[in-house]
Amino acid sequence: MSDGDEKETKQERINRELIELLNELRVALPGVQVLFAFLLAVPFSQQFANVSDFQKDVYFITLALAAVSSCFLIAPSSQHRILFRMQDKEQLLLRSNRYAIVGLILLGLALISAVLLIGDFLFARAVGIGVAAGLGAILTWVWVVFPLIKRSQKPQRAD
Repeated sequence: MSDGDEKETKQERINRELIELLNELRVALPGVQVLFAFLLAVPFSQQFANVSDFQKDVYFITLALAAVSSCFLIAPSSQHRILFRMQDKEQLLLRSNRYAIVGLILLGLALISAVLLIGDFLFARAVGIGVAAGLGAILTWVWVVFPLIKRSQKPQRAD
């Protein structure tokens, strides 16, 4: 049933929203997994020995952000499996929505810090900071500000 279907029951809506959330997470997870896999390989490259202390710090922060992002983005699937048939799907949906938002914010921060690391390593600190700030602005607009503007313009359904 669609969002505008008046005949959708509360339970049908919860089921649909949970399926939608899990499908959305299937889009985000490969991104964080690829980033995390790349980061795991970086220290084993020959050039890693040449990085500055700043770059090592940014690298580790990026790795940690990607790992914690993975935790939050995978949590809804894990909890869904463990709490299967516990008659708590609405609370799972609400919790999972929060986890997904936190996971996406952490993924955005990991992307920004990865760009900072590569920009600083390949060019100069100013380039890394500038490009990372630009990416941060784009992510903030596309992932947060624009959706919040749209959300404020349309009243939420009362169920």
